Amino acid sequence: MARHAEQLAREDALSRTIALVNDKGGVGKTTLAVNLAGQLAAADFTCLLVDLNRQANVARDLGYRDTPSDDHGRNLFDAITGRSALMPIPGVRQGLDVAPGGTELDDLVAWMVTRMGREGPSANLALANALAPVAPNYDFVVIDSPPEATFLVDLCLYAAHWILIPTRSDGAGLDGMENVAKRFNVAKQYNSGLSLLGAVLFGTGVRSTSIHDEVRAQLESAFGGDSPLFSAFIRFSEKTAQDGRRLGRLAHELEEDLAAQPAWWQELRDGKRGSRISSTAASVAGDYRDLALEVLTVLREAEEAAETMPSAEGAQ
Repeated sequence: MARHAEQLAREDALSRTIALVNDKGGVGKTTLAVNLAGQLAAADFTCLLVDLNRQANVARDLGYRDTPSDDHGRNLFDAITGRSALMPIPGVRQGLDVAPGGTELDDLVAWMVTRMGREGPSANLALANALAPVAPNYDFVVIDSPPEATFLVDLCLYAAHWILIPTRSDGAGLDGMENVAKRFNVAKQYNSGLSLLGAVLFGTGVRSTSIHDEVRAQLESAFGGDSPLFSAFIRFSEKTAQDGRRLGRLAHELEEDLAAQPAWWQELRDGKRGSRISSTAASVAGDYRDLALEVLTVLREAEEAAETMPSAEGAQ
């Protein structure tokens, strides 16, 4: 009874936790996680972004890499392994705190293997237990999972209430999505609140409607007929991606920089030849706004439906 109450309390605390997962790398997980969290924060929601990746590209995307606040994942490792409480970096953006990742997470897989040997699958609740005390301080928790790291992806599946699957339209991205579906069903045995938020196409063409239909069919095959593919998608723009990582700026911040950027002929006249923000930044920023709005809409509808369920059952 006590363990059941503990599980319900943990799942309630993590009820707005979204993990971005796909077994395949290069499908846009980090870029999507950072920009989704940034959009939510810009919309006046408080958000915690958790970077579970040793590559720590979140730090580069948000511009805090190798600053004094960047501990390269040491606190996150200690929190997951029960050595200390989670202490995110506050105010990386207004309304956005970050639990950094990095090379200090290198030993996490070995720790998980040992823990699994003693506790079995319940060891995968370690991240959930680390997040539960701080999650109520935020409107949303967004987790960026690493690619091709089964133990760490399982940590995300056991901690999240919602999973969002980024994918490209190639076969490898879709295979990674199907691999997640298999472990999703196992994780639900220990994390009963786990649900599929949906899948989102990353780096796709605006007119690739037949490819979008193919991805939707693959998603329904992997998760079931009600599995949603978001109508919002993130278009391909290599220059905007490069600008963001080079400058440590999110897509909507690049859009602001673009609006303030002098005309090219003014820079030429003034003898300035600096790197310019790509004009595609505005389109990509619009894609992320559309995605954030769609995510919020799906979550609101799900929460409203959940609120009516007890009364509906009582009426039967």
